[in-house]
Amino acid sequence: MRDTAIFAQILGVSSPWQVEEVCLDMDVGEVTVHVRHDPSIPLNCPQCDRKVPGYDFRLRKWRHLDTCQYRTILSVKVPRCNCDKHGIHQVRVPWAQAGSRFTALFEALVIDWLGDASISAVARNLGLSWDQLDGIMQRAVRRGLSRRDRQYPRRLGVDETSFRKHHEYITVVQDQDSGDVVFVSDGRGRESLAQYYESLDGEQLGNIESVAMDMHRPYINATLQYVPDARSKICFDKFHVAKLLGFAVDRVRRKEHAELRRNNDNTLKGTKYIWLQNPANMKPQRKGILQQLQRSSLRTGRAWAVKEFAMSLWDYSSRTWARKAWRKWLSWATRCRLEPVVKAAGSIRRHLWGIINAIVLSATNASSESLNAKIQRIKRMACGFRSRERYRTAIMFHLGGLDLYPNIS
Repeated sequence: MRDTAIFAQILGVSSPWQVEEVCLDMDVGEVTVHVRHDPSIPLNCPQCDRKVPGYDFRLRKWRHLDTCQYRTILSVKVPRCNCDKHGIHQVRVPWAQAGSRFTALFEALVIDWLGDASISAVARNLGLSWDQLDGIMQRAVRRGLSRRDRQYPRRLGVDETSFRKHHEYITVVQDQDSGDVVFVSDGRGRESLAQYYESLDGEQLGNIESVAMDMHRPYINATLQYVPDARSKICFDKFHVAKLLGFAVDRVRRKEHAELRRNNDNTLKGTKYIWLQNPANMKPQRKGILQQLQRSSLRTGRAWAVKEFAMSLWDYSSRTWARKAWRKWLSWATRCRLEPVVKAAGSIRRHLWGIINAIVLSATNASSESLNAKIQRIKRMACGFRSRERYRTAIMFHLGGLDLYPNIS
């Protein structure tokens, strides 16, 4: 069998395309496969698919999967046609997507690699630039978004994640039922989340059952503006309340530790994470240290007790009983005479309505926090992103749950 016939089978080239020549350059390490369109077969307009006359040819090249150790290039004289209705256009080729200089099979290989390795590793091993990889990722995300049935999640998770240092953020919206990212936008202001809500119609907004978020005022305001009956759907979950109270306990500990050290008392030395860790997850040795500290008269111990009691108030199913329990806790917390705890209790009082929603709707933003960790891993593997667009593309590529692969003829 001649080499042209072999490569025609390997590449899947069929009528009206023909492999006319195969050239091997061993010095460069490259195989060039020359393909042409059969001139006896009429051309089809890529816009309306009508038979139309030819106009001229353009030489185009695509990189294909390597042949043994040799880089393989498709070199094709691609005809352009002249349609009375749509004008002059290049005809479609079956082996690549419009705008790409890589065959569909090669892009599929790159997508597989990007799923398992860093951008720099893929670029190094496949001999590609970061711009070329970004182009492949962007086309993959566009394909995936065009194929994805329009998603209208009922249970949303909203969170911000850092883009760079100096307080640069992006907003990420997650479908909490599927775990997929459905929207990414720059910043963390009201307009960042409003862009997502504005993409939905009235019925879709009305179908939203819960929106889990932290106590970030711009997100609250955007949701109150766009989501019907939002005040009964916005949820401030246990994670963020625990974080708020944990910070208050740590401030009490730091102040008390400074006072004790002035009297050469190191009781609180090295205890920071003992007070912050969930007792249920503690090893016996650390739990013993905590119990010993609790038997003392430390102010930090009182602050910790206030925090732990709040963490026990998340199992109610009745809105009324949940509200009564939290008001009782607020009464204790505001009378504890520990300034950081009193301040945290004030914030919780102002946001109690959203905490009660989280309890009765069993809503949590834990999946968004886990998602944030995955996003930061993507950023570390890429050694950071200079472009916000590339950062958004990478998030949707890895975490959007999209069908990324090109159609392979």
